[in-house]
Amino acid sequence: MRILNTLLGVSSLMLVAGQGLAQEHDQLVYNGEIGRIINENCVVCHREGGIGPMQFETYDQVRPWAPLIQMKVANRQMPPYAYDHGIGVQDLIGDWRLQQDEIDKVVAWVNAGSPLGSPENAPPPADLPDPDAWNFAALLGQPDLIVASDPIDIPATGNDLWSKHFVKTGMTEDRCIKAVQVKPVGLQSKSVVHHANSHVYVPDENGELQRQAQLTEYAMGKWGEMMPGGVCRTLPAGSEVMWDMHFFPGGLGATAPGALLEDNVVEIGLWFHEPGYEAKPDVYEQDLRLYALREGYQNDQLVIPPHGHTMTQGFHSFDHPVRIDSFQPHGHLRMNAAALEIFYPETGRTEQISQISNWSATWHHNHIYDPDAAPLLPTGAVLIVKQWYDNTADNPNNPDPDQWVYDGSRTGDEMSHAWIAVTHLDDEGYENLLAERKQKEQRALAGFD
Repeated sequence: MRILNTLLGVSSLMLVAGQGLAQEHDQLVYNGEIGRIINENCVVCHREGGIGPMQFETYDQVRPWAPLIQMKVANRQMPPYAYDHGIGVQDLIGDWRLQQDEIDKVVAWVNAGSPLGSPENAPPPADLPDPDAWNFAALLGQPDLIVASDPIDIPATGNDLWSKHFVKTGMTEDRCIKAVQVKPVGLQSKSVVHHANSHVYVPDENGELQRQAQLTEYAMGKWGEMMPGGVCRTLPAGSEVMWDMHFFPGGLGATAPGALLEDNVVEIGLWFHEPGYEAKPDVYEQDLRLYALREGYQNDQLVIPPHGHTMTQGFHSFDHPVRIDSFQPHGHLRMNAAALEIFYPETGRTEQISQISNWSATWHHNHIYDPDAAPLLPTGAVLIVKQWYDNTADNPNNPDPDQWVYDGSRTGDEMSHAWIAVTHLDDEGYENLLAERKQKEQRALAGFD
């Protein structure tokens, strides 16, 4: 009944959208605007050898799935980028969401019977990168440095497994990172890697390795990170990467080629700024950190009863001004929503920054704010990280609603934290960024006069 009600609600939305667009888009056909939308937004996953469960490379492949495509698009379930509209910052880099007019066109096309249109107007084929290509290669070229993990054999079935080991970077000088991507090598590795965290260690005066910073983080579905201009996330000379990897092979036995999935490798691709970039005026330090309920990653407050719900809140402040550059909430199978807010103690005001009301562990998106929209926090402002959990049978990802669920590293446990990239400013840098934004706003307003 719940599914039927959902379908009826979507049908009503489709009917209204279709009626409103009937005349304006009576020429909407696959060989035209609709094919373009599908090729540019869907085929990257829905293709031969892709991760999508069906192929959308031709009209004959698309047509049988048109009603399902309509429902998923109208509900904003596809493309799979869960980030609420109309709440907080909407200017994101790498935003997969369809524009509303594109959604309306797909809905109207299906309501019209999903017509093919004239072959001479067929859309150009999708420009598909190699599934194993680096995501930033088209923009930045191949990575300047690739750091690979040690190969690891994983049983095709079984429980969670972890690996921690060090790999030398070969760096001979400090360099500022422009972009970074973590990539399991091949479809097999992608299917078993739950997360792959990377930490930067450097030797001290006694030659003992000491942790210096987080390099980056990978979880299923993450695209990568691009740093905004004017910041430096450093990979130091003589550094080593400590891989902290979690594998979850359970459920792969039916499709695995054998009893053992051999030589699973994860790679970090790094693109650097030119040498000396950090010495430029107005270049500030950026770091990526795990922000949990409180310092020291103590999430022992996280307890979810059987057939129950819970919600967590973490609070973090800074003794200097900062800019929040990205937000990536993290949880496991019971987590279903997350939010980021800012509380200003001087005024008592709380500002909503990001809301993800339909979060899923299968797509860990790193929401990167456009630099002109990224939140600027004065000294003392408080970051509030909120996350919600559903341990009931209504949660389709829940493996067992009869279990008590606690904080832990296993896939069947839960976590409550977010990965947040922060640019650390001084008072002058903070005031300069505020002034730049005000000038841009004034120019934009003048353009409407």
